Amino acid sequence: MNYTHRRQLFWNSLVIVLGNALYALAVALFLEPAGLVTGGATGIALAFGRLTGLSVSGFLLVFNLAMLVWGWAVLGRAFALNTLASSILSPVFLALWEQLLADRVLTEDIFLCTVFAGLGIGVALGLVIRAGASTGGMDIPPLVLQKWFRLPVSLSMMVFDIAILLVQALFSPPEQVLYGIVMVILHTIVMDKMLLLGDSRTQVKIVSARSDEIRDAILEQIDRGVTILHGEGGYTHEPTEVLLSVVSNRELPKLEKLVHSIDPECFLIVSRVTEVSGRGFSLEKQYQ
Repeated sequence: MNYTHRRQLFWNSLVIVLGNALYALAVALFLEPAGLVTGGATGIALAFGRLTGLSVSGFLLVFNLAMLVWGWAVLGRAFALNTLASSILSPVFLALWEQLLADRVLTEDIFLCTVFAGLGIGVALGLVIRAGASTGGMDIPPLVLQKWFRLPVSLSMMVFDIAILLVQALFSPPEQVLYGIVMVILHTIVMDKMLLLGDSRTQVKIVSARSDEIRDAILEQIDRGVTILHGEGGYTHEPTEVLLSVVSNRELPKLEKLVHSIDPECFLIVSRVTEVSGRGFSLEKQYQ
């Protein structure tokens, strides 16, 4: 394993640990004190804890390990190893925060608890998934059902989450149920945004009769790469060149002025891209 791979493994491991710590903190600091309902393994653990008065983190650890063993048996060793970290870290951190916070309530405002629980859980899940790990727990049954019966994972996951929410709704006040549903929607939106979060850049496509001059100007004056795409005019059917370049958001005004100074009549398409990797962005530039 070379230095780059070791460094990437280190950062991924650190992100997984921090993500699980943040997830557990959001549960202990906002979700549990407010009595909010939620889905997944955490929802089952919270329901068990409210019914029996026993430790939520202890039940979550046992449940996650049971799901882990089931996943190992059905889905294989590789999947189980990918799930192992979150299956153990999440309940361990939850037990740690429960001890350190000692039933401390940061706010009794259920709306604030809903918002911050949704934000914290959404960011935490996004970090863990971006680092390449599975969150474990109730992620496993839908995957098993897909393997056994070819059922869609998204459908099974939705059914399980709805069932878990309904069970909790039977013995929770209506207000907490409604806020819990809002929290689930919020953390889902935040998680999706986290998964799309990256080093955003601007993609520019240029169609011009003076494409050679524009290409040279971008390479020399902006120091950005250019890819030449070969196209055809939809009306004239004449061959044409389309220049494709990705620049930083700050470089966009300079590029637009440069292109229009060479060809004021060029066709310019500008779009935002959420993440760019490769030479010149995530890797050092190389000059010849």
